[in-house]
Amino acid sequence: MGHKIRLIAEDGFALDAYRADPAGAPKGGIVVIQEIFGVNNHMRGVAESFAANGYAAIAPALFDRAQRGVELGYTEGDIEAGRELRAKVGWDDPLRDIRAAVKALEGAGKLGTVGYCWGGSVAWLTATRLDGIAAAVCYYGGQIAAFKGEKPRVPVMFHFGERDKGIPMTDVEAVRAAQARETLHVYPAGHGFNCEERGDYDASCKKLALDRTLAFFARNLG
Repeated sequence: MGHKIRLIAEDGFALDAYRADPAGAPKGGIVVIQEIFGVNNHMRGVAESFAANGYAAIAPALFDRAQRGVELGYTEGDIEAGRELRAKVGWDDPLRDIRAAVKALEGAGKLGTVGYCWGGSVAWLTATRLDGIAAAVCYYGGQIAAFKGEKPRVPVMFHFGERDKGIPMTDVEAVRAAQARETLHVYPAGHGFNCEERGDYDASCKKLALDRTLAFFARNLG
């Protein structure tokens, strides 16, 4: 269903991305924002899942500015490598590259973003800093609390796991208090519960979060 494409950011940087399109006319477009593990098999599957639900989806390779072709697994070594790459790319360049994905989705209808892990935090910044999107969904973004005071321009949905060892519930409640108008869900799960390749994968929590996400996008994108 999907295939690799090339995006050109506003500063001229060329990056890879994975695009998946629905069988018929799209209901809208979604930028899928990666974890720290790159646009790996799981992220490609996420993009394909949204395409299967009627949306044109693009997952930009946000680590390309530091290292091209990153596809990590989920070992401790992979986690450390992903964290190093995340530190190298910072916050501004990923937003530039997401703008390129937004531009590539023009014509698909209203656009949204969805991010996971590090991408969940980046998705929050797309809601507060980017034009051209109509909604954002943030899965277990560990740095959202650090940016909790920013004002979203579009509706946002947050998903967190109450047993997440990397995101204390005090942070989750701080986000809830700071963004009381937005939708925030907490699940009886750990970090990465949406990913079937991770130890904290939880099928029932994944399904519930996806059902809520699709309903949210249906209301805000079409």
